[in-house]
Amino acid sequence: MNGTSRAAEAAGKVRLIRETLCPEMAVRLKGVDWFAWVTAGGSNEVLLAAETGVAEVVVTPEGAYVITNEIEAQRLADEQLPEGFELRVLPWAYPSQVEVVLRELAHGLPVCSDRPDNGEHELPLPFLNAKRVLTEGEVQRYRSVGLLAAQAMTEVLTQAQPEWTERQLAAAGGRALLSRGLAPALILASGERRGRLYRHPLPTGEPLGRCGMLVFCARGFGLYANLTRFVVFGPMGSEDKNRHQLVREIEARALSLSRPDEQLDEIYRELSYAYAGFSFGDAIREHHQGGITGYLSREVIAGPESREVLQAGMAVAWNPSLAGAKIEDTFLITETGLLNLTIDPVWPSAPVAGIERPLVWQG
Repeated sequence: MNGTSRAAEAAGKVRLIRETLCPEMAVRLKGVDWFAWVTAGGSNEVLLAAETGVAEVVVTPEGAYVITNEIEAQRLADEQLPEGFELRVLPWAYPSQVEVVLRELAHGLPVCSDRPDNGEHELPLPFLNAKRVLTEGEVQRYRSVGLLAAQAMTEVLTQAQPEWTERQLAAAGGRALLSRGLAPALILASGERRGRLYRHPLPTGEPLGRCGMLVFCARGFGLYANLTRFVVFGPMGSEDKNRHQLVREIEARALSLSRPDEQLDEIYRELSYAYAGFSFGDAIREHHQGGITGYLSREVIAGPESREVLQAGMAVAWNPSLAGAKIEDTFLITETGLLNLTIDPVWPSAPVAGIERPLVWQG
């Protein structure tokens, strides 16, 4: 995405903040997710695991500013920020000066923030919706991120060997993502034994054995591509085949309802009915089922109390699972159907309820 289109998108978001979302207020955005949103794909992160970064955005009726320190300012200006933001650079040794600059920029206006402190207000609910409903530019970036993440997954699992450890599999995943410019925000890896025991298998030194699972939450331009794939070495048993087929059919129930005006709690209930219909009624309590994604790996996790309503332009990632079987991709909701953002045409697939879904790779 070129600098001109990024600048135009960011300027539109700044206008939206001033004119609609928070008029007559100053807005302070600290989180990695919000920084990426308002800067049209820029990044304020240094520490990958941190929720906030090394810079924050302040929008007032008079201007749009990025406050950062002297270590980061030039790099951000050169590589991360579109035109339209004025830098305010502070000494790194005096972080308290951020509050002084904020007060100067706010000119006495009330302040709302994604992480309110010291009397600041929370962001109004329409702010959240603005982040979750993606613009055309965001969709273009998301498609690029999703394809790169899917290609990284294919690269790793087509090379994996049964003697690899889970850590070797995860390390290969991290290398494949980083080499494509994506941040490995989460990588889960399991072999045959641990994949049946744990829904969140952080990788260990245990060999894969007869099969392996790899999970990516890969971030690029602030957007998350979430996907899960399996590889099996040798013939797959009938029980394993059946479980993988069942999770594809359970997921199909959620995908069929992933359309504008559907409510998340209704999709959760449909998933609950699907598990129960296959005699796995307890499985829905063993792992969350996914939900709305975007600038967070899950903007909202679907549950029985989730009242959020899906809209065209939102992205969803469902991840139904049974012991030793799971499925996950990131989809964009459109007015005419779903667009799979994390599909790699090289990966084998089969239609389920009219949508191509990934099969297990035969290693």
